[in-house]
Amino acid sequence: MNAILLLGSDLGDRNKNLELARTYIDTEVGGIVKVGEIIETEPVGFTSSTMFLNQLIEININLSPIKLLKSIKEIEHKMGRKYTEPLPNEKYVSRIIDIDILQFGGVNYVSKDLVVPHNQIFTRKFVSDLLEMF
Repeated sequence: MNAILLLGSDLGDRNKNLELARTYIDTEVGGIVKVGEIIETEPVGFTSSTMFLNQLIEININLSPIKLLKSIKEIEHKMGRKYTEPLPNEKYVSRIIDIDILQFGGVNYVSKDLVVPHNQIFTRKFVSDLLEMF
């Protein structure tokens, strides 16, 4: 089964962060079958002095959606992502890497920890723009 993941970074060497995330995903989660363009986007839901780099990848996996989420969270942790509370009136914080599951083989999946397809597909223009380029 294939899944489409959204990678994002706005801290440190953003290009290297995306590259390292792709390497970890390819070797530890599922083989990458397609890599999309990298685009620069404004932060959404918080104020930051840096722009995000975002990229889509498609992977071939033999995991359940929840096991994929667990693997992604392990990679984010390994790369140094900190899960901190946002400032008042902000929804998010800057991060070295963010990996979201956008689609999972055409399957709809809803749990307290995961919703697929990801709701950002419909609420964030840059996500739909990336999907169109993909």
